Amino acid sequence: MANERTDDGGPLRSVGGAQFELEFKDEFDEGILSDERWVDQYLPQWTTPERSEARYDFDNGLRLRIDVDQLAWREDEGPMRVSNIQTGTFSGPLGSRLGTHRHTEGLTVRTPVPVRRLWLPAREGLVEATLQASHDPHCMLAIWLVGFEETSPADSGEICIAELFGQAMGHNASTVRLGVKAINDPRLHTDVVDLNVPFDARDSHSYGAAWNADEVHFLVDGQVVRTVQQGIAYPLQLMIGLFEFPVTPTRHGDVYPKTALVRAVRGYRRRAEKN
Repeated sequence: MANERTDDGGPLRSVGGAQFELEFKDEFDEGILSDERWVDQYLPQWTTPERSEARYDFDNGLRLRIDVDQLAWREDEGPMRVSNIQTGTFSGPLGSRLGTHRHTEGLTVRTPVPVRRLWLPAREGLVEATLQASHDPHCMLAIWLVGFEETSPADSGEICIAELFGQAMGHNASTVRLGVKAINDPRLHTDVVDLNVPFDARDSHSYGAAWNADEVHFLVDGQVVRTVQQGIAYPLQLMIGLFEFPVTPTRHGDVYPKTALVRAVRGYRRRAEKN
């Protein structure tokens, strides 16, 4: 992937023969999480506010935390806990089945949320994030683009940019899960792989995806590592979350907080071709 400059001095990226120009950027260097860019909750419509709210602080980036006293995201789905940021919210009324990312059967709205379209790239774009995964074997750091579903429940596909599991990290090699997930979009089929990479994902590395209506290119440290011949052409919500999947109900305070670091996030739109 080539690094270039736009005519106005902003960064430009070239992937798969297309050029992209920067339109969304956060390096988390202001000491606050901008509410013009992020919602600091995880799919709040499917649960209650005290369960969806993220825990985080700032330490050379955004440090997502799982704390010892943190509640499970949804009791119906077991003890999983999560601290997540996302670029929008959408739901139907209380008790309805309408909302972003209906990832499992039987979800109904517990907390209606307003429509917030902070950054919802549509049709094509490029996202890159610099991340440091958690070393904890029961945690996962993930970055996704998921269908917003405001226009149609079928517009629900997911671009899984990276899922980084703590138990799949090593000093010289790690595993990155990436690909396309159909979720509830009948036009897609799930195509996800576990990719071996020659580095420790607990160190800083970048993960990205460039997509259009026909294909998705996945990038690691700026290089295309896989292309999936499926695309998405509807609005997508960006999500970055740290998850804990406890195996016992016992918690030992000396292993908390469990953390992962988001150093920077950049989003690009397709650059218009000059006549």
